[in-house]
Amino acid sequence: MAKVEGLLLKAIHERNGIPDSGEFASSINENHNVVVGQIKSLQASEMVSVTDIDHFRWALTDEAQNYLRNGSPEVQVLNAIPAEGLPMADLKAKVPADVADIGFKQAMQQKWLSMDKSSGAPQIVRKVDAVEDKTQQLLQAVAEDKEISKPDAEAAKKRKLIKPEQWKTYKLDKGPKFALERKKPATELTQEMLAKGTWRTQEFKEYNFNALGQLPQGGHLHPLMKVRTQFRKIFTQMGFSEMPTNNYVESSFWNFDALFQPQQHPARDAHDTFFLIKPSITSLDRIPQDYLQRVRDVHQHGGYGSAGYGYSWKKADAEKNLLRTHTTAVSSRMVGLVCDRGLTLGDLIGVLHEFFTRLGLPKLRFKPAYNPYTEPSMEIFSYSEQLRKWMEVGNSGMFRPEMLRPMGLPEDVSVIAWGLSLERPTMILYGIDNIRDLFGHKVNLSMIKRNPICRLGL
Repeated sequence: MAKVEGLLLKAIHERNGIPDSGEFASSINENHNVVVGQIKSLQASEMVSVTDIDHFRWALTDEAQNYLRNGSPEVQVLNAIPAEGLPMADLKAKVPADVADIGFKQAMQQKWLSMDKSSGAPQIVRKVDAVEDKTQQLLQAVAEDKEISKPDAEAAKKRKLIKPEQWKTYKLDKGPKFALERKKPATELTQEMLAKGTWRTQEFKEYNFNALGQLPQGGHLHPLMKVRTQFRKIFTQMGFSEMPTNNYVESSFWNFDALFQPQQHPARDAHDTFFLIKPSITSLDRIPQDYLQRVRDVHQHGGYGSAGYGYSWKKADAEKNLLRTHTTAVSSRMVGLVCDRGLTLGDLIGVLHEFFTRLGLPKLRFKPAYNPYTEPSMEIFSYSEQLRKWMEVGNSGMFRPEMLRPMGLPEDVSVIAWGLSLERPTMILYGIDNIRDLFGHKVNLSMIKRNPICRLGL
């Protein structure tokens, strides 16, 4: 570092400034970021004055590097089509699948190709014999750092073939305290300075008598954590106890099948559910086999007033392990929540009104909804006075007989259940309109520090 600083000061003195720090870094074979660090330090000491120089250029994306070597997708596709034409199904056998999809679309837009359906099966035929690969030429120009037109750049950027690169270098001149060697200012007057008289020429670091001491750094509770604590307190005050929810890996049986959710339901698709590879299954042998048979029967043939789903239920699908998608899977094991004889939808609405009133959200609305394991089902909405709109805060319903009866519960026993959002009530209570302002990488941390512990009246 000291070597770089010395070379910088010497060059500024001898050349009466440095026109571009990037060129200087190259001349001394040093990383520009190292040079910038020394420049900032010298600037803070007023030894140099700094002027920003902005740089911009287009750079190729990884996808474009492939097209630079092999030609644009549209030209690769055109070259793959023989004079007599090619069945659409055979195109991906001649060019890579990703190139085929993009290239075919671009070639059709350029009107180089057309589709002939006169023989029955769609046939791709040429409309031109040869073309000039202007896309590849454009990428070559970018690779050689040549200037390209704005329309060409925008078109290539839209196709994600090029990307902008921006960086800064700096023009350096002598500052008011320029010297060929940095002298570290003294922070205190010593006895030796007084005895030798060196204090007369010694530079001292200025004292800032208005500076405050460093504020103590204390922890701050996030609004979500505060409202979650309120959830827990209110429910325990209402007589509920917590279920153990630390089994994050669950079998498909308890997560779906026991809840009368069919095995072909979209929620089991790989896009919505994360299945495990190791261990991939959980044996269902420990589950009472008569209960397992009743679950199988109600899925296949129905019962208890239901027609069922009419498919062949597979034990292998029920054994698949997954990351638990909801806490209702825990409820299906314990049948907790509120379970009693003669419960009605009015009891469910009453419990929810009691909870949200204690939370500070007394205005509620209920909307009919669909859940595979509850009927009737209701979405829960609460009104935000600050945002002046209704927001969904949860889902609820009464467990279906197809779920409860296979467990052996009597016909007059009902279970009311609900799943509540934590984020939406927090947004209403704190007047937050955008969930990105509540959590995520864009959250303003000062928001967390400003909000006091949430005290809500009962």
